[in-house]
Amino acid sequence: MLNQNKFFVTGIGTDVGKTIISAILVEALQADYWKPIQAGDLHYSDTDKVKELVSNTKSVFHKNSYALNSPESPHSSAKKDGINIELDSIIEPNISNSLIVEGAGGLLVPLNNKETILDFIKADYNVILVSRHYLGSINHTLLSIEVLKSKGINVFGIIFNGDEHVSTESIITEMTGVPVIGRVSHHETFSKELIKEYAVKFRKALHQ
Repeated sequence: MLNQNKFFVTGIGTDVGKTIISAILVEALQADYWKPIQAGDLHYSDTDKVKELVSNTKSVFHKNSYALNSPESPHSSAKKDGINIELDSIIEPNISNSLIVEGAGGLLVPLNNKETILDFIKADYNVILVSRHYLGSINHTLLSIEVLKSKGINVFGIIFNGDEHVSTESIITEMTGVPVIGRVSHHETFSKELIKEYAVKFRKALHQ
């Protein structure tokens, strides 16, 4: 049985907006936040960014299992740090609150020589896929959903990041049957107030 309170946020690639989306989801559910693997930007990590954008006082921000120095694929960054990422060392926080888990890059980003982000996704996670519009994004979105479904992983919904692109969004939803949770329009900056506005819009869809 799926745990409706555990969501894994992944993207169709890197820099598609997973961290902003995670902040919105954390605020919408007053959930805890956990990024198991942080590669680079340790002085201002994704955890720091989400914490800065969340207004509620219930959410707890959990420590990375791996905090790697280089902003590149986890397997490469870990190698530079002289370590090897082991899935058994990535231990989910033991909490009673809802949990938002943010992945690193896309689904097939290597963690080590054998395993990828996909191998980390647990059976009771509801996956939310972040899709951003660019030439090739339809293919990347369909591929991501196909690989999740092939592994029997629940694809809870898609969030589109960027201004509306009707033909792109309609063909993705028609071909996959995956529900759309919502869309985050392009903004130059995100404030706590803006995150709260989106949180209100998404809250109902997250309780489906």
